[in-house]
Amino acid sequence: MLDINFIRQNPEKVKEGIAKKNADPKLVDKFLRWDEEWRAKISVWEGLKVEQKTLSKELMKSQASDLLSRAQILKKRLADLEKEKKELEQKREESLSKLPNLPLDDVPVGPDETANKILRELGQKRKFNFPAKEYLEIAEKLDLIDTKRAAKVSGSRFGYLKNEIALLEFSLVKLAFDFLIPENFIPIIPPVLIKEKMMKGMGYIDKTEDKEETYFLEKDNLYLIATSEQSVGPLHADEVLKEEELPKRYVAFSSCFRREAGSYGKDTTGILRVHQFDKVEMFSFCHPDKSKEEHQFLLLMAEKLMQALQLPYRVVQMCTGDLGGPAAAKYDIEAWLPGQNNGQGEYRETHSLSNCTDFQARRLNIRFRDKKGKLGFVHTLNGTAFSQRPLIAIIENYQTKQGTVKVPDVLKPFIDKNEIKIK
Repeated sequence: MLDINFIRQNPEKVKEGIAKKNADPKLVDKFLRWDEEWRAKISVWEGLKVEQKTLSKELMKSQASDLLSRAQILKKRLADLEKEKKELEQKREESLSKLPNLPLDDVPVGPDETANKILRELGQKRKFNFPAKEYLEIAEKLDLIDTKRAAKVSGSRFGYLKNEIALLEFSLVKLAFDFLIPENFIPIIPPVLIKEKMMKGMGYIDKTEDKEETYFLEKDNLYLIATSEQSVGPLHADEVLKEEELPKRYVAFSSCFRREAGSYGKDTTGILRVHQFDKVEMFSFCHPDKSKEEHQFLLLMAEKLMQALQLPYRVVQMCTGDLGGPAAAKYDIEAWLPGQNNGQGEYRETHSLSNCTDFQARRLNIRFRDKKGKLGFVHTLNGTAFSQRPLIAIIENYQTKQGTVKVPDVLKPFIDKNEIKIK
């Protein structure tokens, strides 16, 4: 959530910031109205508590009927005020939760993905002396991906990863862990079910459309995570970290679950957009003065992993309208997929890296104590190391005229094979 004092002192700046993220500036006025009423109610309640304390002292000296009558009236008034205060507090909190994080000043301003900024393109796009095929066609012939049987068992947007592609996934996981652990990332396998309070703390179910994308187990009041950071971020909820611990970095492996309710008709075949997938996620709790630097560091790690696979890619800076609620700044990495678009090729997202500043930390009450003893909120950042999408990029970029797939050099030691062939 945003700093309440900052909203009170800079309402126009907050309105301007959330408007850049396509949120209604009137939400700020609504919050300030509930906040003002809540504070006024608090003031009256505190005044009556002082009066009650004074009256209690008088009652210790005398049980006069007028004093007893005043005490009963005061008690009833305080009980009514307590109820009113709680109702106002709930409305105040609900309105506050609808305010997204403010974008950083250097984020491009724009309404949607059309205003995103391409920062750079790296890697050589492969040129084939044959028509490039789309990954699913290759994978089905090599018995690597089976979506038909997955649909029979689980429905649409599921897939079985088989044979060498299953080994390649674990190779990517091993590569990421081996690369990131020496960079002071703590390896972790987090829970995939989390409490509603923690999901709210991470800022992923504030809007109706957000809830529609998540799987919710009503009987248990638990959410299935849609990305690993939703489980890693609350790890230090209500804790105070030491300044010297920062940045505190984690690399997490987990399965993730998304309803994909907002993607009707998009990528309906294959494994590009599915309900269940595995992911290796980077997460960092860092000093607020260092979060921009840490964001660049996470981006560098993701780029180096892509470079290790020798996959061509580009880095995209997301505009304000394409950030999402918790993010103040965000980069995507998009891999070049030569078999897409009828063999013409196109870039598709494989990585997302966000700086959420103190937005999540305030909700989850994650603080740090500096060397002078002063408390402050940490900044939280997350970034993809690998998901299953690089498997698609490997198949398409390493395909051969014979319909086989060469194994990237960096992954050969993990699966002891140079090429994936028809069985």
